[in-house]
Amino acid sequence: MIRELLEFLGAYKVYEAWLKRQLKGGAKVEHIAIIADENLNVNGDRGDSFLSKMVDILEWCLEIDVKYVTIYALSIEALKTPRWRVEEALRVLEEGLRTLLKNDVLYKYEVRVKAIGKLNLLPERIRALISLLEENTKTYDEHFLNLAVAYKGRLEIVDATRKLAEDVRSGKLNPDSIDDLTLEKYLYTSHIPKQDPDLIIRTSGDERLSGFLLWQSAYSELCFLDVDWSHLRKIDILRAVRTFKKRKRRFGR
Repeated sequence: MIRELLEFLGAYKVYEAWLKRQLKGGAKVEHIAIIADENLNVNGDRGDSFLSKMVDILEWCLEIDVKYVTIYALSIEALKTPRWRVEEALRVLEEGLRTLLKNDVLYKYEVRVKAIGKLNLLPERIRALISLLEENTKTYDEHFLNLAVAYKGRLEIVDATRKLAEDVRSGKLNPDSIDDLTLEKYLYTSHIPKQDPDLIIRTSGDERLSGFLLWQSAYSELCFLDVDWSHLRKIDILRAVRTFKKRKRRFGR
């Protein structure tokens, strides 16, 4: 009730403008990654709200000049739950991809969409939609939206290591030349110049990464929000970025 009253009175808009002014200067946030508490493995309206909220968050990030946004939408573990839950998750994903295809935000901001994960685990109809999204946006190189679907961080590292080993075996790669930058070229996120998120946000008060971007998150700043995904507001994202800008990043030092 209080929240609705404040919105009616325009208090949030005033606060939002004040927060935006506070974000000027300081360390730039280029890459934000978000772990949603309400992923696609949910029922009914909550599942449908996942994707509408995802588009909102993408636009909020683009408005403050964030170049890369990565959202953890569907884990491999979620695909191992009871069949009815998996079918519901895939239904929401399919509908969301169809909506995203028509959404003006992608074309207004020229956002390149890329799905990362074990896409072969998804039904053909969903893979076809992903391919169409990626094809429609492949020429864009200013902004990027990565959708982590059928994703597991450990498997990403295993896949990267396997490909690297194949190149060593074929003579394309000298083992003595391998370093961390070499392995990064084999990760799912290798299509973007800045793979490491500056800031990782998790909603609903949970304080864990759940296997998300295990390699890329080594030096990321973490922000855990008490608000759940469906009630996330622009001011929550702005406050998270403000918190990031106040921190002194040490990069392991």
